[in-house]
Amino acid sequence: MSPLKRKKLSKIRYDLDKLDNSLIKIIKKRTNLVRKVLALKSKKNEIVDQKRIRFILKNIRQKSIKNKIDPKITNKIWKNMIFAYIDFERRNFKKK
Repeated sequence: MSPLKRKKLSKIRYDLDKLDNSLIKIIKKRTNLVRKVLALKSKKNEIVDQKRIRFILKNIRQKSIKNKIDPKITNKIWKNMIFAYIDFERRNFKKK
């Protein structure tokens, strides 16, 4: 790789790292909201809401297409995030 390309690559990676830091802050906010949702659930079987999951994924697909983002990428990201939070809720569910 040429020195010029290496410099450009370094700048892009720096920008990616900054973006990742912003995503961490957003994930923290999302986690706090999920905690609030979990506090409202009285039964463990309320954790998975298939209708809500379908709604979210459909909505993300439409927004991805509208914003010219490959919907396969966003679908994978959101599915992984949804299942990670389902796991989080199951691990943190407290019977009332």
